Amino acid sequence: MAIGIPMGLTQLVQFSINTVDVLMIGRLGAEPLAGASLAQVIYYAMFLFGFGPAMAVSPMVAQALGADREDTDTVRRAVRMGLWTIGVCVPLLSITFFFTEEIALLLGQPALPSSLAEPYVLALAPGLPFALGIVALRNFLAAIERTRAPLVFIVGTTLLNAFLNWLLIYGNWGVPRLGLVGAGVASSISQLAGFALLVAYIRWEESSRRFELFSHFLQPCWTSLREVAQLSWPIGFTMLFEAMLFNAAVFLMGRLGIDEMAAYQVALNVAALAFMMPLGLSMAGSVRVGLMAGAGDRGAVRRAAATSIASCVAAIMCVAVPMKLGPHRIVGLYLDAGDPLNTAVIGLAASFLPIAAAFALFDATQVAANQALRGLKDVRLPMVITLVSYWAIGFPVSTWLGLYTPLGAPGVWYGLLAGLASAACLLGARLWLITRAEASFL
Repeated sequence: MAIGIPMGLTQLVQFSINTVDVLMIGRLGAEPLAGASLAQVIYYAMFLFGFGPAMAVSPMVAQALGADREDTDTVRRAVRMGLWTIGVCVPLLSITFFFTEEIALLLGQPALPSSLAEPYVLALAPGLPFALGIVALRNFLAAIERTRAPLVFIVGTTLLNAFLNWLLIYGNWGVPRLGLVGAGVASSISQLAGFALLVAYIRWEESSRRFELFSHFLQPCWTSLREVAQLSWPIGFTMLFEAMLFNAAVFLMGRLGIDEMAAYQVALNVAALAFMMPLGLSMAGSVRVGLMAGAGDRGAVRRAAATSIASCVAAIMCVAVPMKLGPHRIVGLYLDAGDPLNTAVIGLAASFLPIAAAFALFDATQVAANQALRGLKDVRLPMVITLVSYWAIGFPVSTWLGLYTPLGAPGVWYGLLAGLASAACLLGARLWLITRAEASFL
């Protein structure tokens, strides 16, 4: 809890940055908001590809410290090579941003939002390496149980982002009115500021300073770089398989109607908010599992994994139960129930939330099991499991139930439920087997 609660709150606050951007861009009109939505889907896909190296730092650092709390050299090399890999990957990933309009048009999106999306995502691009660097440094700090400072910094950068949005989007205080591009510039500046704050903190704070992370930064360590690469690409694809499932469901809802798409976005935002605290707790679980694996304590690995799963399920149930019992009240926080134009959307969103509450149990279980497996550096088979669960089970079931049965829009959510349930069962079984196998995984 000492590690996980601050990490969960950090995830929650970080998620709110997108919410603030959407609210402030929404004042520009429907077309800029639609353009921002398209841009964020493409940006997020590239972010997930780069997410692998940032997340690979966590098990490498945790297992090194579990084996020897004084092994600063291994930790320093792992973090340095993680940042190196991010620096190499981001320019390659950013090439995609120059084709945003063409990609959006190829996916059948309207011309005007597609044209607005590209300048916005190009304004977001300079902040991408710093956003990924923040994740890598946060994972290092979590391994040494310093999680409160990142929470404070993310709150500060969220406020900075909102202020810069106010200046740059609307042209206040004599600043040129940049509109959608201004929102992208504000986000990039905020990410840079957050990364600089973490670097300064690590160089100043006593527990992290002793690792000398940025000493001889340009000196390579090919062994650590190879391990980062081996861990990062399965992690990146695993994250992509899951995230793209929920984005693909947007297009299924779009084929059913505008009301269905709007209701899906509302219900998905509620589900995503519920997921943030379990995500942070599961990341703490990954750290604890990695520390115990490094120490060679098999029983503690099992206890850490079980505690992580239990705490993630308990955290998400705090939101899932209200989603089940009061869906109309929750939807009423997003839409004006007194406006007759919202009646259909509210009814649909309220029908989605009980299904989302049902899959919350599986969502918390799969993320906790997956993160625990990452703590053991077991990433390739979990990648295959997520591919099968989400794209051989979840998406086909969503497509069939949503488009070819009378269930319609709720059928799409039942498909998501099927995919998450499959992932939870298979990843849970993998974790159970690997932590009880006679051959030591340590």
